[in-house]
Amino acid sequence: MLLRDILKEFIYYLKITNKSNETIKSYTSDLMCFENFLEEKYNCAIYFNEITLIDIEDYLYNLKEKNLKTASRSRNLYTLRSLWNYAYKNKLCEYNLAMAVEPIKIQRKERVFLSLEEVTTLITSIDHPLIGVVVQTLFYTGMRISECLNLQSKDVDFDNGVIHIINGKGGKNRNIPINKNLLPILKNYIKNYRSDINGNYFFATEKSGRLSAPYVNRVISDTVKKLGWEKHVSAHILRHSFASNLIKNGVNLVYVQKLLGHSNLKVTSIYTHADMEDLNESINVL
Repeated sequence: MLLRDILKEFIYYLKITNKSNETIKSYTSDLMCFENFLEEKYNCAIYFNEITLIDIEDYLYNLKEKNLKTASRSRNLYTLRSLWNYAYKNKLCEYNLAMAVEPIKIQRKERVFLSLEEVTTLITSIDHPLIGVVVQTLFYTGMRISECLNLQSKDVDFDNGVIHIINGKGGKNRNIPINKNLLPILKNYIKNYRSDINGNYFFATEKSGRLSAPYVNRVISDTVKKLGWEKHVSAHILRHSFASNLIKNGVNLVYVQKLLGHSNLKVTSIYTHADMEDLNESINVL
């Protein structure tokens, strides 16, 4: 069976098993790159069972030569392992070949995050009213930008003070209580801006009926440049800032995990920053 045919079946499997759009998009991109690499290498379409361990290792090395970060290369390997796992379960191969590849060690960097004061400065400096509301929503909820911009109007439950995240990363649903500071901001947005716009998306422009992540990030980036900050700030940094500030203020790590929608507490633990002041306070507890 040709690799391209198995890829089609695998992507279809992801869709019918309700994987999130982001997951499907990411897997499709990774696998198309893998297929293109092999077809260039052999100058023809390749059969799935003809792929060797060296082919996978060559592909990952090629990604390294293209200066892809370790996290991106590790994600590609995870994607290939998922593909072979699907093939093995459906008796399309004898074993998961990709599991024989040495795991890629990810170089963990200290996560950038903004203090509450910095977030306040950023918000007050944004000239675009709608993006200002989005930025405050991202900071007060910890949502991923895709989750935020895919919110439907019905997902924001003002009566019960809850935002329902439907089909988030990994196809999971979760509920986020609306922060008391965010509630009046969202109500004002609905009353004075959103009421004149048709469509189902909660965050929407009159012209398109929705909002794009690149546009949100561009406005944030332009505002940061205007402020003269050297640190890189994006919508995802606001998610980091949400988690980091909660933990810094003593919120239980398990609660932060649930709010972020992490399946593994180890992932959440990367937000436990510790500067010298924190360490001094800690050691003097004894």
